[in-house]
Amino acid sequence: MNHWLLKSEPDVFSFDHLKARPKKMEPWNGVRNYQVRNMMRDQMAVGDLGFFYHSSCDVPGIAGVVKIVKEAYPDHTQFDPSSEYFDAGSKREEPRWLMVDVKWEADFKTFVTLDMLRADPKLADMLILRRGNRLSITQVEAQHWERICELGGL
Repeated sequence: MNHWLLKSEPDVFSFDHLKARPKKMEPWNGVRNYQVRNMMRDQMAVGDLGFFYHSSCDVPGIAGVVKIVKEAYPDHTQFDPSSEYFDAGSKREEPRWLMVDVKWEADFKTFVTLDMLRADPKLADMLILRRGNRLSITQVEAQHWERICELGGL
């Protein structure tokens, strides 16, 4: 099983939004980065777990855990001209962009802030903390997963 960190801006779609959805499930759409698309296609699997990370906000950090419940499939927003994620170059017979479905798995007792991640020497080499990393989904190493779960109270 792989572990992931999935970033979302909380004013667009937050962990609380996910928990309020029917069946606490939602497509993770809008990914427009080839490296992330390839990870979703080639590495993400049903049953993998991910951290739900709030980004681009006053206090960025990890709110809880999600589970991948549907493997990568075409992102319908690429075909919708009214969507901010519309891609005129993508064809239905050969879609360019993919999404997975995620489901709420667990709340953290403690919101794990970016400052907490940076301050922990056990997380120093974590991908999200590397300078210049702006990927919306990153893989999380097992030792980092365990440490962050401890910090979050799971």
